[in-house]
Amino acid sequence: MYPRSIVLGVVFAAILFAGAIAAGPWTVSEARADACLLTDIIDGSTADQAMKMMEATGYVQPHDLNKGCDNYWYAKATKDGTPVDVVLPPGGQPFTSHGS
Repeated sequence: MYPRSIVLGVVFAAILFAGAIAAGPWTVSEARADACLLTDIIDGSTADQAMKMMEATGYVQPHDLNKGCDNYWYAKATKDGTPVDVVLPPGGQPFTSHGS
């Protein structure tokens, strides 16, 4: 049949591939149900939608997007050449966090 080293290599590659898929994207984090209260209602907004809204209002290369249980999107970006923290409230316009 197949040499043992080939079989082990294929199994190892399959495990790594499955782990990479399970880990998902490294720069985007959706709100996780286990981190929110049962009374929190998580809307259907996506990281891609949030990123596009941030870019449309002048934030360059939004990254490390994170959605809170409050449905606000938080990210890091550049605005006017300066690194900033950006916040996108539900249904609102992005703004620079005062902590930036």
